[in-house]
Amino acid sequence: MDLKEYIAAVPDYPQEGVIFRDITPLMADGHAFSYATQQIVDYAKELEVDVAAGPEARGFIIGCPVAYALEIGFVPVRKPGKLPRETVEVEYDLEYGTDTLTMHKDAIKPGQRVLIIDDLLATGGTVKATIDLVEKLGGIVVGCAFLIELEGLKGSEKLEGYPYKALLKY
Repeated sequence: MDLKEYIAAVPDYPQEGVIFRDITPLMADGHAFSYATQQIVDYAKELEVDVAAGPEARGFIIGCPVAYALEIGFVPVRKPGKLPRETVEVEYDLEYGTDTLTMHKDAIKPGQRVLIIDDLLATGGTVKATIDLVEKLGGIVVGCAFLIELEGLKGSEKLEGYPYKALLKY
């Protein structure tokens, strides 16, 4: 199946000169969404994953069905103030400024094998911050999975030493 047929290119969004890769048509098609999910499930099986983690919000959309299919847990990675119990946090650099991600302090147990799942690998800042959170709790990041990689933004450079799979590359 050619998943690119289910990705809408939206020019000049969110700003002029950017082509936004919209995954909502893929999500709206049950067969395409199931196919994409199964590709990540198969990858996760190779890695012998114990738990999946994903940053809000699209990491939830992709990660939860994968975790469900594998019958493993899913750990949400959120912005500050969104999780109700004690958290750990990591601040990371953006193109202009910084941002912070959090995870419940008891979400990952030491030694757990974690697959990080998100919709998009762009500059790599979000996934690297998620890796840092997992490792801060003693988890072992065994891989990362994405629907889309924007190769020109070189986010994979921040994944050096971590295997990853991107279903589509632009």
